[in-house]
Amino acid sequence: MAIPFLKEMRIGGYMLKQKLLGRKRYPLVLMLEPLFRCNLACAGCGKIDYPDAILNRRMTAQECWDAADECGAPMVAIPGGEPLIHKEIGEIVRGLVARKKFVSLCTNALLLEKKLDLFEPSPYLFFSVHLDGMRDHHDKSVSQKGVFDRAVSAIKAAKARGFAVNVNATIFDGHAAEDIAKFLDFTSELGVGVSMSPGYAYERAPDQEHFLNRTKTKRLFRDVFALGKGKKWNFMHSGLFLDFLAGNQEFECTPWGMPARNIFGWQKPCYLLGEGYAKTFKELMDTTEWDSYGTGKYEKCANCMAHCGYEPTAANTAFSHPFKALAVALRGIRTKGPMAPEIDLSKQRPAQYVFSEQVQKKLSEIRRDETLAAQQKASTAA
Repeated sequence: MAIPFLKEMRIGGYMLKQKLLGRKRYPLVLMLEPLFRCNLACAGCGKIDYPDAILNRRMTAQECWDAADECGAPMVAIPGGEPLIHKEIGEIVRGLVARKKFVSLCTNALLLEKKLDLFEPSPYLFFSVHLDGMRDHHDKSVSQKGVFDRAVSAIKAAKARGFAVNVNATIFDGHAAEDIAKFLDFTSELGVGVSMSPGYAYERAPDQEHFLNRTKTKRLFRDVFALGKGKKWNFMHSGLFLDFLAGNQEFECTPWGMPARNIFGWQKPCYLLGEGYAKTFKELMDTTEWDSYGTGKYEKCANCMAHCGYEPTAANTAFSHPFKALAVALRGIRTKGPMAPEIDLSKQRPAQYVFSEQVQKKLSEIRRDETLAAQQKASTAA
């Protein structure tokens, strides 16, 4: 299946259309989180620290399709939680593929082999399996032994059935460049592409000691890319984003590039930060104070170099300045020499902590809905 070419052509055509329409802000990838419940509890994850009443909630298939239609982005990534726990995940994916959305189903793969029958191979569907490194490193990262072996077994099973499979790796402080390089060699042996991003410093993550700052991120990725000279690691990123990770590009975040929809609504301002929620995608785009977010503007964004904010920047740069992208493609990722100037943090606004407020608001909505449903059931029975 000629997936990358078809995807790049469709996304390029979509971006050209947005430019011709004069749209300053537009999404590239919908981050669809139909549930927060997960069957792992990773030390660096800040996505699942919710009461059971929220973890037990699910977006319906119709809500997922409505979000994709409303957003209009050509790609839909389905992270979580663990999306394979969702009982309607097969139906959700079929509906998105029928809409000709490129679907990246992100999974830790513990249930993948068991649930492969729910899906059909398609140029519009690929599995993105979570693997943070080789066996010992990954099992430690997800706080459970045996997960690496099950994920690798599931990858091989999915590929044997004709599915496209990539892996996604989150990189934390303390992961040696040499070990990351060995992991990338391993992905080449598996025949899968790799998306790789430094972990965002979630305020609710159990492990707060291993998030990379921007300086460490750039040095680490320079070391990794230097070890990859002459190798053909199959990154699922643009060359400009990789060059940014190596400290060679002076990018600012594009938070609206990958908007997030979950059981709370449309998340402000991005997939990583939940500072408020909008009922519609239009409300998200119209009411979010976009200029208040990003490195140098907001304390919580200070060390972020995650793909969901900066890959859209790289894509827009490649579209607007193709010779810049071509130069990186020809010379490769630069691993020596001075880095691009770092963004000044002296004027960033302090962090606001609104997690508890948002959770209490959602719990009140859940209790209200349950009361109304009970009253309606009693009325019908009478």
